Amino acid sequence: MQDMMNTAIWDGKTITDLLTIQFMASIFGSVIAAALILFLGFIIGGWLRRRLIRLGENNRHLDITLFNFLGNMGRYVAIGFAFLFVLNTFGIQTTSFVAVIGAAGLAIGLALQGTLSNVAAGVMIVFFRPIRIGDFVEVSGQMGTVKEITLNFTELAAPSNVQVIIPNARVWGNTILNYSIYETRRAEWIFGVGYGTNLKDAEDVIRNTIMADPRSKTDPAPFIQVDNLNSSSVDFLVRVWCNSGDYFQYQADMKRLVKEALDNAGINIPFPTQTIIQASA
Repeated sequence: MQDMMNTAIWDGKTITDLLTIQFMASIFGSVIAAALILFLGFIIGGWLRRRLIRLGENNRHLDITLFNFLGNMGRYVAIGFAFLFVLNTFGIQTTSFVAVIGAAGLAIGLALQGTLSNVAAGVMIVFFRPIRIGDFVEVSGQMGTVKEITLNFTELAAPSNVQVIIPNARVWGNTILNYSIYETRRAEWIFGVGYGTNLKDAEDVIRNTIMADPRSKTDPAPFIQVDNLNSSSVDFLVRVWCNSGDYFQYQADMKRLVKEALDNAGINIPFPTQTIIQASA
């Protein structure tokens, strides 16, 4: 009888030990599998990011900003799927987990409406590309060269080399003036001459001075016409095309050159005057 009881106790301990060993082996195997899945997720995510960025770098007509964004998104998606597989490895129901994440995301979204609006605008900017890195733009009352476009903000370098940070919602929701899209721009000036001036002579001086500059383009043809009869001057409206990169310096140079040419030609450039008549007592 004693031998039978000892055998039963021994059998019970054996079964418990076997179950414990099996449980530990299962946990150990799950941990190893989870680590391997995470490792592969990071490896695949990094490879996908590098691949997409390299694709943008190898094609100059494609915007590298878009491929940087797609590369980061691809990496996060790969890591996210890896985490879901890890949860499945430990027997956690991912459907309920995703539902919890969705509810939490809704609550966070309501609390961060302003920030998420910037993110949404950043996605639109990256995909539709109204501006690109290196463009000289004017947006939301600010002018500068685009240095960086993130999901939250756009960074400009002002002409005085001051950093300007604009939330993306204010970029996407405002009128954008992009001065870098087209290769040429039309410069415009107004030059006034006196009423006693021979208008044909004044027009010839203005035309010859501007068109002698190699930056001035003959196609489209320049426009030089009398535009307004002011209170003290006859105003010429002048429009000439030039390369976009030359625009600002070209416009400033022509103002000085035309002024000097008119002076040398003896053409009067009037300024506002007032006549005071004193009534007799």
